[in-house]
Amino acid sequence: MPLRPITCNLIPPVLGSNVWTMREEQNSPGSAGGDTGLPTANSSTLPDRFGAVPRVDVDIAAMRAEYGGDPDLTESWPADGWEPLLRNWIELATNAGITEPNAMVLATVELTDAGPRPASRTVLCKGVSAEGVTFYTNYDSAKGDQLHAVPYASATFAWPKVGRQVTLRGGVGQVSSEVTTAYWRSRPRNSQLGAWASHQSRPVASREDLDRALADVTARFDGVEQIPVPANWGGYILRPETIEFWQGRRSRLHNRIRVTLPDGPAAIGSARIERLQP
Repeated sequence: MPLRPITCNLIPPVLGSNVWTMREEQNSPGSAGGDTGLPTANSSTLPDRFGAVPRVDVDIAAMRAEYGGDPDLTESWPADGWEPLLRNWIELATNAGITEPNAMVLATVELTDAGPRPASRTVLCKGVSAEGVTFYTNYDSAKGDQLHAVPYASATFAWPKVGRQVTLRGGVGQVSSEVTTAYWRSRPRNSQLGAWASHQSRPVASREDLDRALADVTARFDGVEQIPVPANWGGYILRPETIEFWQGRRSRLHNRIRVTLPDGPAAIGSARIERLQP
């Protein structure tokens, strides 16, 4: 019996929730069991109290993009170092108008009673150097706890619009207090206040409680020209052991080039560069 594509209605979250739901729909008799794969507007809407957002029917199985058109990624591209190529691709994504091209999905390991479990979230890369990529967070957050227990992570930059992706894997450590302070002082004041107000990853009773916490720290630092860095806030650097550069190509025969760094991220001379099958 042939498998039928699953057509889902993506229902936006209700007020006070961030959960999107899917509802499977049977193919209509007139569709002959098929679908164009293109989103179509549906006349039904959510109740007015939810903003009357139109529902969109989406055939997830039919979603695909055709890549190609650019020169092929080869083993020579990262020959002068992985860092210049990563910077070049971030610049490419920036010029393409991608929102927050420095966003990366950071995956860590959560140790639970049932065993290790993956945990991931999107963070902003705030530094690229020959030593690795840097990001900042609350050290007492979930990711901070996980990195304290297992100081190893992967970070993936994904830019589908330009058919590029980069994944770095390696050990993670805290940056120096001097590096943290220099970045902290470059942040907008409201971002500094938010870092003081939020006990990141901890439950909060309501949005109003969070707003009150912000109001409290705003009053606390009123008249303080330079807000200090919280003791539990700072930077991490992911020092890659491997970096994979991915470039989308036609017929799903994508280009994958892996750079392995046995002697550290800055030791380009001993790097091993190899092509992987897609």
